[in-house]
Amino acid sequence: MSSQELNRNTYLSKNIGNFEDAISISGVEFEKVEDLRYGTNPHQPAAHYKIKGTKSCIGDMEILKTGKSGLSQTNLEDISYAINIVKYFKDAACAVMKHVNPSGAAVQRTGESMKDVYIKARDCDARAAFGSAVAFNVPVDLETAEEIMGSFVECVVAPDYSDEAIAAFNNSEKFKMNKSIRIIKCGNLDNLPKYVGDETKDFNTMKVLADGSIVVAAPLLTNIRGIEDLKIATGKNKSVGEQKSEIAATCAEKEDLLAAWYINLSVRSNGVVIMKNGQTLAVGTGEQDRVGAVEQAIEKFKCKYEGAETIDGSVMSSDGFFPFSDAVEVAAKAGVSAIIAPAGSLKDADVIKKANELGVALYHATERIFSHH
Repeated sequence: MSSQELNRNTYLSKNIGNFEDAISISGVEFEKVEDLRYGTNPHQPAAHYKIKGTKSCIGDMEILKTGKSGLSQTNLEDISYAINIVKYFKDAACAVMKHVNPSGAAVQRTGESMKDVYIKARDCDARAAFGSAVAFNVPVDLETAEEIMGSFVECVVAPDYSDEAIAAFNNSEKFKMNKSIRIIKCGNLDNLPKYVGDETKDFNTMKVLADGSIVVAAPLLTNIRGIEDLKIATGKNKSVGEQKSEIAATCAEKEDLLAAWYINLSVRSNGVVIMKNGQTLAVGTGEQDRVGAVEQAIEKFKCKYEGAETIDGSVMSSDGFFPFSDAVEVAAKAGVSAIIAPAGSLKDADVIKKANELGVALYHATERIFSHH
């Protein structure tokens, strides 16, 4: 054992277990679920708590197969954000998370198996998917389990698993690369809030600031419940007058716009999601400017995507409005044909005019969905 490992283990052994069995934050009582392997980094002790007296999707997860050690804070955060994506879909969906951002996500389309959905999510960015957390909204079957075991995955979380899938996950002789994979059964995803108006008293977010003070906020949800809530973009200003999007998205594009919007709720702002046929082609995240997020996503696709798709005919969601038309121009040049974004820019009308000129369908969402996690 190296001196660095020895120092870390000594530090953790002195501090893990020092977290109280019960705590109260902002008037809410929490009970400890367990001490964690570590926090965000190996030298940070951490513990997992759930709201006292409740049955929770993550707080009461069942560990069906443990890895070489327990869960870390990073594992839990990736699991949480992955579940936050797949909870929105009735059809089979998969989210592949890495460092609290989706490297890829996918939704089942006609004729696709669950294995197909997983491959679509993984291969959006197969390089980033190495060592990821993978979440599903439906029980995992054998062929999906065997596909997962073909590459290195930290943990899998789903509502349930077939007996054959569990056997595959435990077959360390056949799947030596993934012998330490963690298999986790979560609670009912239907109990999680999705839309503005859902009961959220137990789901407030808490952000600890540098001085130990906290910000308590309502959870990030959306008003968009279905395709019927996609509103054609309109805007008006002195420079170009009244403008309305004149390009209609196809039914398939609308389905992808809705899926891209739901996925974008769990992407770090500034964030964009480019999607086609129920599959993310690229995710742009964490950029300080919006056009930079679009450029990042397109460059990621060019460098990393391993599938047969092209961006031509894809759709894009943006978690914030477009201050200028440059992001739409960059997306259209790459092949994006439909976009959803919030309204609110002084140049909304200019952006709509440019989208019409470029032949891009533009829809306005009812809210901004910045996620500064």
